[in-house]
Amino acid sequence: MSRIVIKMQPQLERMREAGRLTYRTLALLAEHIRPGVTTKQLDAIAHEFIADNGGTPSFLGYMGYPAAICASVNSTVIHGIPDGYALRDGDIVSIDVGAFLDGYHGDAARTYPVGDISPENRRLIETTKRCFLAGAAKAVAGNYVCDISREVQRVATEAGYGIVREFVGHGVGKTMHEAPEVPNFFSPQQPRVRLHEGMTIAIEPMINAGSGQIRVMKDGWAVVTADGMPSAHYENTIAVTKGEPLVLTDA
Repeated sequence: MSRIVIKMQPQLERMREAGRLTYRTLALLAEHIRPGVTTKQLDAIAHEFIADNGGTPSFLGYMGYPAAICASVNSTVIHGIPDGYALRDGDIVSIDVGAFLDGYHGDAARTYPVGDISPENRRLIETTKRCFLAGAAKAVAGNYVCDISREVQRVATEAGYGIVREFVGHGVGKTMHEAPEVPNFFSPQQPRVRLHEGMTIAIEPMINAGSGQIRVMKDGWAVVTADGMPSAHYENTIAVTKGEPLVLTDA
């Protein structure tokens, strides 16, 4: 992972534009998520929209990844490759999008309901968002990355959910993965990285309804829960400020 890069205002403005395109792509996909739609169709919609707006999909070709988005259904945590699977009523689908525009990346993810979902799955989605919000509230200059991690873990643990530990948040900028790493759990061994104004990071809780244990599928990409229980993902790219964090991947 590369070094921590502090962004000045002109750089943050360019990241804001990449973030807006990322957000708009997610918003467009949300309009198309319904029973019968395939994840491959969602990928095509995202690819076309990002290109039509002057960007390129951050994920396409990254370390050989074959698609513009990650579409992870039910027990798939992250990195689900879009294919011919048609979404079904009651599914939940995590969509992760990256957009590269004018030299900078935006990175964001949401988990969406497909039709009518169970109260348990709705609670999982809502709790995962709360994990993000609690962690992001600590992303203030002078705090530490571990302050974010501790809050994400607190919300997930209090809800009785498992936390994926093998994959973490990260810095974002000219490259999609910069330093520092942003774990969703606290460890005394975690490096104490102080947050400074102008740092841009992706905070992305990956929360499982069961245990935090995972396994990687034979395609080398899709990560699934080891116990087959559902998982949810919520991510935004944010800029650290002296006050409230600036969410770069929003409207």
